[in-house]
Amino acid sequence: MYVILVYDVNQQRVAKMLKLCRRYLNWIQNSVFEGEITEVKLKELVAEALKFIDPNEDSIIIFKSRNVRWLD
Repeated sequence: MYVILVYDVNQQRVAKMLKLCRRYLNWIQNSVFEGEITEVKLKELVAEALKFIDPNEDSIIIFKSRNVRWLD
């Protein structure tokens, strides 16, 4: 599947989130990543992020599409 991931996290966690997202997706701009990823890998990414983000302060938004052509 193709995903676009956008995050807004506290400055203390930006470096960790950036490093994590770069392992799975392609960096586009600031806090925006995109790319093809399996459901299993996406779940891994989210599970890793949940270990250090603060749900009361941080946010992660993931847009999913089965195919990149539907996003044009």
